[in-house]
Amino acid sequence: MSNWRVKPVSAFENDMKKSELKRVLGKWSLTAIGVGAIIGGGIFVLTGTGAYYHAGPALAISFIIAGIACVFAALCYSEFASILPVEGSAYAYAYGTIGEFFAWIIGWGLILEYAMGAMTVAVSWSGYFNKLLKLFHLELPERLTSDPASYTGTGFSMNLPAFLIVLFVISILIKGTKNAAKANNMIVILKVSAVLFVILVGAFFINTENWTPFIPEATKIIEKNATHEAYGIGGIISGAAAIFFAYVGFDAVSTQAGEAINPKKDVPFAIIASLLICTTLYILVSLVLTGMMNYHDFNPLGKYPDAIKAPVAYAFDLAGQGWASVIITIAATIGLISVMMVMIMGQSRIFLGMSKDGLIPKVFSKVNPISGTPQTNLLILGGVIATVSSLTPINRLADMTSFGTLFAFTMVCIAVWILRVRQPNLTRTFKVPFLPVIAIFGIAINTYLMINLSIDAQKLSFGWLIIGIFVYFFYGRKNSKLNQ
Repeated sequence: MSNWRVKPVSAFENDMKKSELKRVLGKWSLTAIGVGAIIGGGIFVLTGTGAYYHAGPALAISFIIAGIACVFAALCYSEFASILPVEGSAYAYAYGTIGEFFAWIIGWGLILEYAMGAMTVAVSWSGYFNKLLKLFHLELPERLTSDPASYTGTGFSMNLPAFLIVLFVISILIKGTKNAAKANNMIVILKVSAVLFVILVGAFFINTENWTPFIPEATKIIEKNATHEAYGIGGIISGAAAIFFAYVGFDAVSTQAGEAINPKKDVPFAIIASLLICTTLYILVSLVLTGMMNYHDFNPLGKYPDAIKAPVAYAFDLAGQGWASVIITIAATIGLISVMMVMIMGQSRIFLGMSKDGLIPKVFSKVNPISGTPQTNLLILGGVIATVSSLTPINRLADMTSFGTLFAFTMVCIAVWILRVRQPNLTRTFKVPFLPVIAIFGIAINTYLMINLSIDAQKLSFGWLIIGIFVYFFYGRKNSKLNQ
């Protein structure tokens, strides 16, 4: 019984024929799913943490580095999607090429990536929602908007808005992918409009002194009992690693291949299109934001403690443009919902693929015949994400998401190279140009960024992988359909 058994391509084709998922997503709906996941996390959440904790005004360079790293992985994803257009993303690709244990480790990493990503955005949504309430002179007590680690008072506390928004998103997703995609399309139009608004209007309020020095001198940030290295070249690199989870959207496109109308052509198109659109917007917004507001002002223990949770809106507030802040706060509050939708949808499809293969319990592969969605899967997932997001600080969640993302991207670059060597004659409607070079660059950059994540994130993520190995050997290995 080998841990490296490979699921044959014919078995994937058989799964596609028997799939209960409904093929309702076209090229532009898939692109919107990618944009829906990418636009939000980086712009509305991590621009503040990236500027203060890592790169300062040079955050734009961090986005460029992260974008370049993504291009290599995106090309590899696109080739895989043209061969195996099934739900499961990098997990399925590895299962069909390298072997079961490798696929399990990737799948376990993707669980971390999507769950932590959804939690991070839920916490940020709470920040924007609280800001929205304040615009109407309403305010929730601190104990209902703070996780226990951030709560300054005594007694029980939880982030109630983060908890409730996850449950709301789950209620949309269980009704069906087609309706969820329509809702996502509308929200994406709103979000992209808001981002263009930030770039065009914010450009008039840039103070170039905030960009000086553009790459601040390397220093240490001391917070409570923790010391954090920031700025300089090292800060730009660690910034690229920390904001990396913002690019998880194109990976989410590949998880929806089982519901795409023409997956072999449309999934590669949507992956590359969503990445190019969003990277351009990210770079421009980070330049505008750090030009409008000094990066030191994002200090959560400083003069504007809430700025780090809703950085774009606060930048306009400080520029005296309250009306613009209102527009951005409303757009972000609505827009972040689609990020959670796509991440939770992607997570549930990975569970679905792993469950079909017998590696996790069958309950995760039950599809509701009326809605065509894995309803029980979504409900379990929603309960866990809602609970953890209400009790955990945002920076720890974001770093762990980045680890899962970088790990999966590295594995995909390795797997596509192995498959090209092992099975060069497979039909590929999309082929990575200059494959060995692209794969090597992808592996090197993603691994380097992983090493530059915070030590805490590395330890927690490594612990997660150790738990995954135990789960595989005590459950997945013997229950695998390939084993039977």
